[in-house]
Amino acid sequence: EECMRWALSRKVFGKALIQQPVIRYKLAEMAAAVEAVHSMLEDLTYQMCNMTPAEINKHLAGTIALLKYKQTRAATVVADNSCQIFGGRAITQSGMGYVVEKFQKSFKFQAILGGSEEIMADFAIRQAMRKVENMPARL
Repeated sequence: EECMRWALSRKVFGKALIQQPVIRYKLAEMAAAVEAVHSMLEDLTYQMCNMTPAEINKHLAGTIALLKYKQTRAATVVADNSCQIFGGRAITQSGMGYVVEKFQKSFKFQAILGGSEEIMADFAIRQAMRKVENMPARL
């Protein structure tokens, strides 16, 4: 939202920043990543509301781990693209770049707390492997 506002208001070489195709691509990439995570979250929330805790642990643990992994990757895309769109203002602690600077500083905590991306991805795949008979790999 902040990036869209900035791209619409910022003038570069006599026209709005949003007129640059690369900026529109970055906005689309961020929107797609966030919407995908939100959709996955909604789906998981619905399933969890209609399952017992035992069913959740058995059937959704791996998917929940994948959601955490996907969310932290999406946050990385959003942080990187936001900084590119805002330029130097993305590192200022005041003004229009304030929100981007704050997010850029803190988003990585999400990836570390509760399990790193690699751990979550590995856990999700190990959960999937348990459901496959005659798995040649060792759990």
